[in-house]
Amino acid sequence: MGRVVTFVSLTNVLSPESTFTCDALVDTGAAYTTLPNAWRSRLGTLRILEKVEVETADQSIIEGEICGPVEIKMEGFRSILTEVLFIDMEPDDGTYDPLIGYTTLELAHAAVDMVGHRLINTKRVDLK
Repeated sequence: MGRVVTFVSLTNVLSPESTFTCDALVDTGAAYTTLPNAWRSRLGTLRILEKVEVETADQSIIEGEICGPVEIKMEGFRSILTEVLFIDMEPDDGTYDPLIGYTTLELAHAAVDMVGHRLINTKRVDLK
């Protein structure tokens, strides 16, 4: 599958002046929208909901913090209120690869079109 990247806006719900936009890689293997710790100050003060162990794509285990509440708006999809996961990331060629995980996709009614390498709106909410 090719890379699917989407433009997102993230806002601290309790401090709406703390907002930023970025491109994020869609990762259907990741549960959370995941951001680098280096960007944490962009969202102001967020409540730490839980400290977690995270298994990465290369199967290493790292520490992360789930924080919120955050409003996430992906271009072309409805806004959602959710949590984000902050982890230590190494920049690739000087840039970070924030991730949009499957919980964000489901809440925003977005699905991956694997042929067109893009996100599409789902027609129904899944209750199965």
